[in-house]
Amino acid sequence: MPAQFGDLARLRALMAAGGVRRLVAKRLAPNDNSKNQIYLGGGFEALNILPFGEIYEDSSEKNQILKAPLNFRWLQPDGTHAPAPHAQLILYPQYPEVRMSGFLKGARNAPNDLMTVRQAGRVLFLGIDDAGAITAAVVPPNDALAREFEAAVAVQGERVFYEIAVGAAIVDTRMPMLTQLKRIHRLGWINSKRLHGDGSVGPCEAPHCGGYTLEAELGVKPNGFSEPDYLGWEVKQHGVTNIEKPTSGGPITLMTPEPTGGFYKEKGVEAFLRKYGYADRQGREDRINFGGIYRVGVPVELTGLTMVLDGYNAGTGKLTDSTKGITLLDPKGNAAAVWGYTGLIKHWARKHERAVYVPSLMRAEPVRQYQYGGSILLGQGTDFFRFLKAMAAGHIYYDPGIKLEGASTKNPKTKRRSQFRVRLQQLAGLYARAEQTSLTD
Repeated sequence: MPAQFGDLARLRALMAAGGVRRLVAKRLAPNDNSKNQIYLGGGFEALNILPFGEIYEDSSEKNQILKAPLNFRWLQPDGTHAPAPHAQLILYPQYPEVRMSGFLKGARNAPNDLMTVRQAGRVLFLGIDDAGAITAAVVPPNDALAREFEAAVAVQGERVFYEIAVGAAIVDTRMPMLTQLKRIHRLGWINSKRLHGDGSVGPCEAPHCGGYTLEAELGVKPNGFSEPDYLGWEVKQHGVTNIEKPTSGGPITLMTPEPTGGFYKEKGVEAFLRKYGYADRQGREDRINFGGIYRVGVPVELTGLTMVLDGYNAGTGKLTDSTKGITLLDPKGNAAAVWGYTGLIKHWARKHERAVYVPSLMRAEPVRQYQYGGSILLGQGTDFFRFLKAMAAGHIYYDPGIKLEGASTKNPKTKRRSQFRVRLQQLAGLYARAEQTSLTD
């Protein structure tokens, strides 16, 4: 099928008309074809860019690989779309790397002539919409659109994916995001508040409203989805005792996933607490707690449990068995709780491609208020292997706050809080590019 998309402006317009909000492109090497799959880079950074479905193990393969379906379609010159129902990502944890396959199978009007050949210089465009669909178009190296692409991205340097503006979208969202944070920093003390789903703003009286207040200023509605907050950036505030010193606060919570396996998942949180918990240490009646700081390989006396990275080789930095997970083991070797790697890979990828860490200071009088510091940390470029490396080094740790109240009553109440946390000083190692930035310059 000939690629007839006109110039770059027309391709952008076609993509935008189809709902695309982010457009990236990749130069295709000769090996990037339907037979050899499309190489999307070493590590799992490609997962930060492309939306995908649930990750699963393909046990039919000789070597262990993971797969994830894609909602993928080929753009036609008239603006219509041809679905590719078998498109998928293939994750090779033993290397590690990510590839894409199945993009021609079962797809009518797919660009077979361009995606079955060994030809350098082809350009693959991938448009991403808010629903997680990927709209693709490919052009040959001698196409005017390919030449226009090369001129447009020359300033971006060598990379796997090149960002291209589509519609009114902004390619480099760093400066607009920093402009908003500078504005908020200059506001000084801000009354504690929360932006509701209907767009209204109300007071926030809970002890930990710093994040809600910042989100309200940015116009971000609270949600439970694992997606970036603002202009593609995950915005995380962290409390400090001195607004001029970002490191003066406590640890930062990276994510709060529930266990997906082990005794916790099989028997439930109440049974888990009764087996591995302990009586409240502050004398609160009829209460069972489960807490402590769990670093890899260090037993916790309170519970007798030790955290391990089952199926991960810290020496090589690779997953030897991706069906395993971060595991709490009891002294008998039983899994008390497991966080499966496949679920964590997806969670980490969607949340942490680009993150900004903003210090905040709270005061309760005369009313609850927050102010936000002028020295922030920007982190860009990460993958799940950086997370595992930091865990193996003891930089990231598990810090739960799980409890059972009214333990002897007929209707005891449980509270779940599983937190993976890190100190600000250790954050830089999670990103390919970490930058401490001043908003006062």
